[in-house]
Amino acid sequence: MKDQSEVIQQSEMRIKDQNKFRDMKYMVNKFGALFGLVILSAVFAILSPSFMKLDNIMNIARQLSINALLSIGMLLPILTAGIDLSVGSILAFSIVITGVVTVMWGMPPILGIFVCLLVGALAGLLNGLLLTKLKLPHPFISTLGTMNVFRGLALIITGASPIFGFSYLINFAGQADVGFIPFSFILVLFVCLLFHIFLTRTATGRYIYAIGGNKEAARLSGIPVDRVLVIVYTISGLMAALGGLVLIGRTNAASPIAGLTYELDAIAAVIIGGASFFGGVGTVWGTLIGAMIIAVLRNGLNLLGTSTDVQTVVIGVVIILAVFVDVLRRRSKNK
Repeated sequence: MKDQSEVIQQSEMRIKDQNKFRDMKYMVNKFGALFGLVILSAVFAILSPSFMKLDNIMNIARQLSINALLSIGMLLPILTAGIDLSVGSILAFSIVITGVVTVMWGMPPILGIFVCLLVGALAGLLNGLLLTKLKLPHPFISTLGTMNVFRGLALIITGASPIFGFSYLINFAGQADVGFIPFSFILVLFVCLLFHIFLTRTATGRYIYAIGGNKEAARLSGIPVDRVLVIVYTISGLMAALGGLVLIGRTNAASPIAGLTYELDAIAAVIIGGASFFGGVGTVWGTLIGAMIIAVLRNGLNLLGTSTDVQTVVIGVVIILAVFVDVLRRRSKNK
C-alpha cells in the first residue's frame, strides 16, 4: 500500500510539473514579446538617462507609426503563410501619385488623400490577382516583381526627383499632435483596434487564420481562398498607402525612393511580435509590440551614439532570433 501511495504521489508531482511547464510555455508564447519590450526599455533607461524623458517617448511613438501601419498590413499575408515584399514600393508609388495630383495639378487635398489610399489599394489588388489568377507558386515571386514595377513607376513619374509643398491637410497625419501625443500614434491604436475586431470577430478574419493553418483544408471546407487572398493583399497595399500619408507629414515631401527596405522592418515587426512564417499564428497587438521593439532598439542605440550600420546588424540578429524561436515553437507543437 505504501509503495502504491508513493507512486501515486510521484505521478501527481510529475503532472503538476508538466502543467507548470505548459503554463510557463503559454506565458512565453503569449507575452514573450511584451516581456522583451519591457526588458529592452529598462536596459536603455539604465544606459541613457534621456531615454525615459517624455519628449523621447513621444519621439519613439512618432518613429514607430509608419512601420506599425505597414506591419499591421503585412500581418495579413503572413497569417496566410504568404508575404508582401512590395509594401515599401507601394508606399512610394502612392505618395508620388498624391504629389502629382495635389502639388503639380493643384487638385484639392482631400482628393489627394483619397487618391493615395485608392492607389495603394489598387496596387495591393494587383498583387492579389497576380497570385490567384496566374497561380504563381508563392507570393514571394509576384510581390518581388511588383516591388520593382511600382518603384520604377515612381521614379519614371517624378524623373527621380522628390515632390515638395503639400498642404497642411495632407501633412496632418504625420505632423499633428493631440495634446502631447502624436496623432499618428493615435491613428495606429485606432487601426489596431479595427484590425483586431476584423480578425477575431468576422468570418473573413477567421478564414485568414484557416488559410494559414492549411490552405487545402480551407478550400475543401468551402472557404473562398482566392477571394480572401485578394482581400488580404488589397488591405496590405492600403495600409502601405496610409503609412505613406504619415511619411508625407513627417517630411513634407513625396520621394520616389521613399520606403526603401520598409518591407523588411514590417516583416521583422510581425515575426518579433509572435507571428509565424508558416501561417495561422499572429495577433495585431503582438505586431504592434514588435514595431515598438524595433523603434525602441533604434532610438536607444541612437541615444548611445551607435552608427546606423551597427543598428542594421542588431535588427538583423533580432530577426534571426525571432525566426529561430518560431521554428522551435513549431517543432515543439508537432511533437
